Amino acid sequence: MLDIRMIRENPEKVKQGMKKRCLELDSVVDSILEIDVKRRELSTKTDQMKSEQNSASKQIPMLKKQGQDVSEILAKMKTLSDEITKNAAEVAKLEEQQKELLLSLANMPDEDLKEGGKENNVPIRTFLEKPEFSFEPKNHVELCESLGLIDYERGAKLAGAGSWVYRGWGARLEWALLNFFIEEHVADGYEFILPPHMLNYECGYTAGQFPKFADEVYKIANPTSEVAKFMLPTAETALVNLHRDEILNLSELPCKYIAYTPCYRREAGSYRSEERGMIRGHQFNKVEMVQYTTEDGSDAAFEELVGKAERLVQKLGLHHQVSKLAAGDVSFSMARTYDIEVWIPSMGIYKEVSSASNARDYQARRGNMRYRGEDKKLHFVHTLNASGLATSRLIPAIVEQYQNEDGSVTVPEVLRKYMGIDRITKE
Repeated sequence: MLDIRMIRENPEKVKQGMKKRCLELDSVVDSILEIDVKRRELSTKTDQMKSEQNSASKQIPMLKKQGQDVSEILAKMKTLSDEITKNAAEVAKLEEQQKELLLSLANMPDEDLKEGGKENNVPIRTFLEKPEFSFEPKNHVELCESLGLIDYERGAKLAGAGSWVYRGWGARLEWALLNFFIEEHVADGYEFILPPHMLNYECGYTAGQFPKFADEVYKIANPTSEVAKFMLPTAETALVNLHRDEILNLSELPCKYIAYTPCYRREAGSYRSEERGMIRGHQFNKVEMVQYTTEDGSDAAFEELVGKAERLVQKLGLHHQVSKLAAGDVSFSMARTYDIEVWIPSMGIYKEVSSASNARDYQARRGNMRYRGEDKKLHFVHTLNASGLATSRLIPAIVEQYQNEDGSVTVPEVLRKYMGIDRITKE
């Protein structure tokens, strides 16, 4: 959520920030300010009435002791009390209207981001050269099926389109990746978390997914309770709520967490030709990194998360690029995002395996997450997240980039200790 003071002081900057994201929200900003003026004026008037009421309440006992008639004052106080109650209800109504409008505003994009959508994303560096083959390479679907790594047909039978079953060495490869990621993060001082997969509404609200994107999650209906839950779309949604409604000590920051969970996505959707196999699915595995920092530590934390995600792909020996997203391609709650994208040879395109993002204080304002600074004042924390990493596009990249002419796949060196083999071959 944006700071109302920023909107009051510089509404044009907020409007331009939304336009930079390709969002036309001038009327929303204007409405917020109109409501804000009414709310503040009415609050001030109500506070003055309360002060008058308190003053009269102190005088009435004294006047009674002096034998004076206080009936006129009591009648006036009754009228005043009714007006205060009426005004309080109106202020609450205006506050709710203002909050609803504030929730419709995306985070302000960082000033250095390009305007526009994904067409303005900028690759800023690459690792290794695109793999070249002296033979006709296969795509990942062919390789995974021929080696018995993934069972797409039975996955669809069990759960419909966008689902698959890991089998044999495919399951071992998936588990090796997850173990590798967790071991690396723990060595870097991140606390390992296994959060619930079913979360309450407040988690989605704090993360910025609700109310705007509530239809993109799998909701859980409980026949014995009216409390609705949803399946987490990413572990970030859980991790950024760990300190909801808490005040942290400065000495506790930065807080660094990782979590392994499956991720459940309704919007997996279209299944175009370039999204075949495991490229896009309703459920996939991911290790997520989250940091809580001070404002001063925010930029350094972002660079750390980008570097960590990138190093994992480098250690896997995969050709990839890092892209700086334009403002319109940065997700709703984030101020900036870098994507780490692996090369899928058969598709001739890069696919994202990690998004590293900085929400600044946007999520913290929603979740009331603060820390007490050296000045003894309360400040909102900054929250950041990055995939570290998602596996469903890594396996296609690994089998395609590491494939051999005989149809086998060389196991990346860093995964061999987990798998116990250096090559996956047909049984």
